[in-house]
Amino acid sequence: MNDMSTPTTTTPAANNPGMDQLKSDLKAIVADAEALMRSSAASASASAAQLRERLREARHDLRDLQANAVNKTRAAGQAADDFVHDKPWRSIAVAAGVGFLVGMLIGRR
Repeated sequence: MNDMSTPTTTTPAANNPGMDQLKSDLKAIVADAEALMRSSAASASASAAQLRERLREARHDLRDLQANAVNKTRAAGQAADDFVHDKPWRSIAVAAGVGFLVGMLIGRR
């Protein structure tokens, strides 16, 4: 049973240090692509092969990140489902409170 009495708020980037690495890798790939376009035709074939390899690696990294995100989302959904089934009245109270706050915000406009 999950103890949901202490909610934690984290961002996906804070949980996944690989996200920063992926961003820097993708920026490097874009820089390499620009350099490839500026390079001469003779050296372009070697640079193109390197670029293709880096693109394959980035694609593989993106698939891993996607699988990780899907797994985390499923786990969060299961935790929410367990919480609602374990504490239905608390869930109703939270939903009513959120609805009240949204109504107040909309009413101010």
